[in-house]
Amino acid sequence: MVLYIVVFILLLILELYYFKVADYYNIIDKPNERSSHSVVTLRGGGIVFYFGAMIYFVLSGCHYPWFFGGLTLMTTISFLDDIFTLSNKIRLIVHFASVLLMAYQLDLFDMPWYYLFSGFIVVVGVINAYNFMDGINGITGCYSLAVGGLLLMVNQYSGFVEQDLLVFSLLGVLIFMYFNFRSRAKCFAGDVGSVAIAYILLFALGLLILKSGNLIYILFLSIYGIDAVWTILQRLSRRENIFEAHRSHLYQFLGNEAGVNKLLISFFYGFVQFLIGLLVIYVSRESFQVQLVFSTTILSGLSIIYLIVKRTVIKKYVKN
Repeated sequence: MVLYIVVFILLLILELYYFKVADYYNIIDKPNERSSHSVVTLRGGGIVFYFGAMIYFVLSGCHYPWFFGGLTLMTTISFLDDIFTLSNKIRLIVHFASVLLMAYQLDLFDMPWYYLFSGFIVVVGVINAYNFMDGINGITGCYSLAVGGLLLMVNQYSGFVEQDLLVFSLLGVLIFMYFNFRSRAKCFAGDVGSVAIAYILLFALGLLILKSGNLIYILFLSIYGIDAVWTILQRLSRRENIFEAHRSHLYQFLGNEAGVNKLLISFFYGFVQFLIGLLVIYVSRESFQVQLVFSTTILSGLSIIYLIVKRTVIKKYVKN
């Protein structure tokens, strides 16, 4: 416990120091027509997630070196992109290298090729979804606490990952939440934050799935998955560029057009995901047939609710 308190204080100091650096070098997020905020705000506060993982790496004697190398590459390129807006080609090359390093740490290269291929697709997809979903105050923090909390619960009896990697990273999330979970946020996570925490949680989730041999744990990401996948499909149907910034997610329609309190939306996303995760943990002990029925029911039910709510909100609040 003493160690966690010391790490928390250290991370808080690092975050406050970053604020001074960001303010000095004008690392800010200016609102535009696609933004869900209206005032200039410091960008990149989510770098504290990386600091948490870095402290773990040092104290552990450099445990998970390939993972940390990939995380460092991903964090660095995302931070530079927050400042300079890099070309997509450069970002994609670094992301590709980072995911390969994670795959190597997970020993996917020793498995049949389709494990590596499917793992690569899932990791790249989830990291980008996590980044796209970071659009209102508190949503990245609430959702990360939910997913990280679920992983910690399973780790108590499964021991699939070093506990301190998750704890130190989530301490960073708590610190970030203090400055972000406000009507007027002190800082935003930035690409550096959303990408870093997604990379960390995905690594832990990958270890869990590989150790248990159970894919049902992917439902720890079901809420983000539903919103991201359906939004992409809807944008593709309208022949839009899915890589351009937009305000087409359900949470954005609820917060911007319908006027629902954005902090309430963020809390709701995290809370519902946590409840679903608790059910996943319970069902994970059941037979494959039960898990299949459960997974199908959850994904189908969430999709139906999502589409109905989104259509209703758009019809009522969005001007054609």
